[in-house]
Amino acid sequence: MLREIGSVFSFLTIIPASNTNLETVAKYMYIFPIVGIVIGLIIGSIALGLSLFLDPLIVSLLVVAALAIITGIHHIDGLADFADGLMTKGKKEKKLQAMKDVSTGSAGILSIVLYVVGMILALSLMSGFVLFQAILLSEILSKFSMVLQASLGRSAAVGSNSPFVQIMKDKRRLAIAGTITIIPLVIIGGTTGLIVFGAGIAFTLFILALSTRSFGGITGDVLGATNEITRLSSLVIFASV
Repeated sequence: MLREIGSVFSFLTIIPASNTNLETVAKYMYIFPIVGIVIGLIIGSIALGLSLFLDPLIVSLLVVAALAIITGIHHIDGLADFADGLMTKGKKEKKLQAMKDVSTGSAGILSIVLYVVGMILALSLMSGFVLFQAILLSEILSKFSMVLQASLGRSAAVGSNSPFVQIMKDKRRLAIAGTITIIPLVIIGGTTGLIVFGAGIAFTLFILALSTRSFGGITGDVLGATNEITRLSSLVIFASV
C-alpha cells in the first residue's frame, strides 16, 4: 500500500519512486487530495515563514517558484497545451494534434504568462496565516478537481488519461476524495472555504464542458490545466474575500 501511495506522490511531484506506472496511480487517484495536503503544508509553511520578514511580492514570487519545483511543472505544461488546443481552428482531431505538439504555440505561452502573473498578484495580496490557509486549501481543491473531472468526463482519445477516467467511474472513490477535500475546507476555511469549494466545482465543470465540446472529452493535458486553473481561481477568491 505504501508503495502505491508513493507512486501517486511521485506522479504529482518530483519525489522519485521505483514502481510508478499509470495503472497504479489511476487506481489510487482518489488520494490526490492527500498529496495536495502534503504539498500545501510544505509550500504554505514556507510562505508563512517568509512572509514574516520579506516583502509580499518577493514572497509570492518565491512561492510560485517553489510550487513549480516541487510539482515538476508538468501541469503548467498541460495548461499551455490546453490553451493551444482550444485556440486551434478546425475539427477535434486537429485540436488534439495541436495539444500533442511538442512546441508551445502563442496561446500556450500567453496562458503561462497570465497564469504566473495571476499567481504572483493573488499571493502578494495575502500574508501570515491567511496566506498559509489559502495555499493549503487551494492545493487540496486543485487536486480534487482532477479527480472530479476524471469521474465525470470521458476520454477524448486513448492515452495517459484513459486509466484514470475508467477507474474513477467508481463513485465510491469520488466520495472518498470529496470527503478528504471538504473536511479541511470547512474546518480551516469556514464560509470562505465553502465558497472556494463551490467555485472550484463550477470551474471544473466548465472546463469539462468546454473540453468535451472542443476535443470530444478530456485528456491528460486537460486534467493538468484544470489543476492549475482551479488553484489560481481559489487563490484569487481567498485574496478577494
